[in-house]
Amino acid sequence: MAAALARERRSVVVVDADLEGANLHTCVGVPNPRASLADFVAHREEDLAKLVVETPIPNLRLLAGTQGNLGSAQPGHFRRVRLLQELRRLRCEFVLLDLGAGTHPAVIDYFLAGDEGVLVLTPEPTSVENAYSFLRAAFYRRLRLTLLAGGARKLVAQAMDQRNERGIRTPLDLLREIQAVDPEEGQRFVASLREFRPRIVVNEVRTADEIKLGFAVKSVCQKYFGIEADYLGYVNHDEAARRSVLSRRPLVEIEPSSDAAVYIGRIARKLLAAAPPRRATAAPR
Repeated sequence: MAAALARERRSVVVVDADLEGANLHTCVGVPNPRASLADFVAHREEDLAKLVVETPIPNLRLLAGTQGNLGSAQPGHFRRVRLLQELRRLRCEFVLLDLGAGTHPAVIDYFLAGDEGVLVLTPEPTSVENAYSFLRAAFYRRLRLTLLAGGARKLVAQAMDQRNERGIRTPLDLLREIQAVDPEEGQRFVASLREFRPRIVVNEVRTADEIKLGFAVKSVCQKYFGIEADYLGYVNHDEAARRSVLSRRPLVEIEPSSDAAVYIGRIARKLLAAAPPRRATAAPR
């Protein structure tokens, strides 16, 4: 995605925020980054711009995630806040964060901080279940940051336990509970629902039915979560993607006419069409 945006003559910094499993440097052809986000996390460098390195791809620079502290790779809350502030100061048009899977607070914070949040899933039951779990966790964390009253925030905390005694199973269940105890907070809840619009991308598509998965996820989000998700597009299964990884170069660079590269390019242009000049985009996978 970052390489596709760079090919559209946009200046891009791609950030490997998956510090527990950093490998983005390999994918963009930077075998041994001289600096890493880990240096910022460990307070070895305060100026994030000094940790950004060039890549072989025109218009694309990298903030690698290598050489992290295996005992505590992700920064604490206040350091994450500082990191996000520094990312917005980088001199480029797009900042794209490549996030790890799961619901670690750092992953969710990065996702919520982006102007766009892109959720990548594959047409497999495990991936779909993980996607719903992530969306639920991300939305509840957003609520805890939005709501002000202690009673409403306590309800959110209870709802995060899926076996809670109040029987709150979905955000809509939680909305009814909050409206009953605090109508004003209920209005904030509704506003937060309307503003939370994750983008869905289905990867490794092989059949027409699998293409429809994005629409099914969008429908479930609306019906059971009250969340308006956008289906941004899909990417076909393509052996060229494996060749891309083996060659350590982005797919859109080595085989731009391959099916997967074409669809990635379409998704990138959709983001461009909706984006103001400066964006910070986060994408868990």
